[in-house]
Amino acid sequence: YMEFSEKVRKCGGENAIARHTQRNRKLLVRDRLRLLLDDDCFLELSPFGGLGLPYGDIPSAGSVSGIGRINGLWCMFIANDATVKGGTSYPITVKKQLRAQEIAIQNRLPCVYLVDSGGAFLPLQSEIFPDKNQGGRTFYNEAIMSAMKIPQVSVVCGSCTAGGAYVPTMAEEAVIVHQIGTIFLGGPPLVKAATGEEVTPEDLGGARLHAAVSGCVDHFAWEEKEAYDYTRNIISTLNFQLPEKEEGHEEEPLYSSEELLGLAPKNYNYSLDVKMLVSRLTDGSRFQEFKARYGTTLVTGFAKIHGHLVGIVANNGELSYQASLKGSHFVQLCDQRDIPLLFLQNTAPTAALTLSTTQADVNSNRLKAQGSFMSAVACASVPKITVVFGGCHGADSYAMCGRAFDPNFLFLWPNARVSMTAPGHAASLLPPDSEQEEEKQEDKLNRRLEEESSAFFSSGRLWDDGVILPQDTRKVLRDCLDIIRQQQYQLSTEKLQSTPLRM
Repeated sequence: YMEFSEKVRKCGGENAIARHTQRNRKLLVRDRLRLLLDDDCFLELSPFGGLGLPYGDIPSAGSVSGIGRINGLWCMFIANDATVKGGTSYPITVKKQLRAQEIAIQNRLPCVYLVDSGGAFLPLQSEIFPDKNQGGRTFYNEAIMSAMKIPQVSVVCGSCTAGGAYVPTMAEEAVIVHQIGTIFLGGPPLVKAATGEEVTPEDLGGARLHAAVSGCVDHFAWEEKEAYDYTRNIISTLNFQLPEKEEGHEEEPLYSSEELLGLAPKNYNYSLDVKMLVSRLTDGSRFQEFKARYGTTLVTGFAKIHGHLVGIVANNGELSYQASLKGSHFVQLCDQRDIPLLFLQNTAPTAALTLSTTQADVNSNRLKAQGSFMSAVACASVPKITVVFGGCHGADSYAMCGRAFDPNFLFLWPNARVSMTAPGHAASLLPPDSEQEEEKQEDKLNRRLEEESSAFFSSGRLWDDGVILPQDTRKVLRDCLDIIRQQQYQLSTEKLQSTPLRM
C-alpha cells in the first residue's frame, strides 16, 4: 500500500513535474485542489487506478477524482494530471472519469472538472472512442446530469483539445485561465498541416478569444488562483440549503478503530467473528442485531456510524440457505424504512462440491434463496456501501452487493482478494481429467489466481473505488454517508426538467 502510494505521489516523474510547473507555469493537480477545497478532508477515488496495466503504469490513471467540500458543499472533482503523459487520456482514464460521473449522478453531487488534457492516446483509439462506455459517454453524462439539475462547473487550466473541448462547453458555467487555458478541436500544428496558416495557441483558442469573442466560457481569470476563487463563488450560488452543524459530542466506538488493522484476515479458509469488526465501526459499539439466532453465518442489524443510521449486512461464514433468506428479509426491511445499507464482505472461498443427493438438495435450496437475496439487493432503492475486508469470490459476492450490483461506493482493504474462487481452490473450477494433468493445470491456475485476485490488481483496473487502510474505514464510511445524505438539501429539483441553454 505504501509503495503504490509513493508511486502515485510522484505523478509523472520529476522531469514532467518540472516541465509542468516551471516551463508551463501551471500548478500541480493536488495544489489546485488545495486552493478549491475548504480543508484537507478529501475522499480520493481509485488512486491506484492505472497501475500494472498491459500498456504500462499510468499513475492514478492520469487523473485525480474524488469528493471534497467547497463552501460546506460536497462536490465531485475530475481533474486531469498533465504531468502523466501530458494529460493524455488512456482507456483507464476514460473509465475513471465515467465512474466519477456515475457516483455524481447516483448521489446528486455538483461536479467540478479541472481540464488540462491533450486528448486521447491515439494508438489505443479503438479502446477509447467507439463503444457505449468509452469517450463519448462523458459528454452524454454531462447532458443527462444537466437535465437532472446536477450542477457542473468546468475550469480550463490547460489544454482542451479534440474531444476534451466539449467538457467546458457542455458544463453550465466555465472558467478559463489566461495564457495557460486553451480550447480547440485541432491545435496549431493541425491548422498548419491543413491550411498552411501559422497561428498561436492564444489566437486560435485562448482565454481572450473564448471570453470575449466566442462566448464558450463565462469567466476570465488572469491566473489560476483567481480561477479557483471564481469556482468557489459559483458553487455558493447552487441553491443548496445545508443544515447548521450541530456542536454535539461525537460518540466513538468503545473499541479503537486502530485495532481493525490487526483484524484483517490473512487466511481465507475460515472467518473471524465479524462482530469484532462491527464493534470497532459503530457509535458506542452498539449494534441491534436482527434474527440473531437464525442463519448465523450472516450477521444483520442496525447501528449508527457518526450519527447516521445504517443497516449492516456482514458475512460471518458460508452464505447458507437460512443466511440468504435472512439477508433478503433484512434488505427489504431497510428498503421499506429508507435506511442505507452497509455490506461487509468476506465470502466463502468456494462452494461445497456436490458429491451426494443430500448435498445436491442443499445446493438447490441455497441457490433459490441466494436468487431471492440477489433480487432484494438489486431492487433495493436505498444507498448501498460495500467494504470487502476479506474475500470477494463467486456468486456470493453478487448477493453481498459486489461491483455488478451497483453500490454507491465500494472499497477494499489491502488484504482483500477478488476472484471467481480463492487462490488454492482452483480444483473447483476444473473439469475432471487425468490426475497428473489436473495437478499441473491446478497449480498454474492457482498461481494466476494469487496474482490476479490481489486488491491492487483489482484497484488498478478500477473494479472498486479504492483501497483503504482498515483503521481508516470508519472515517471513510462517515464521509460516504455525509455525501449520500447531502442530496436532500438541494432546493432546485422540484420543477419540470428543462435543457440549460448554451451559446
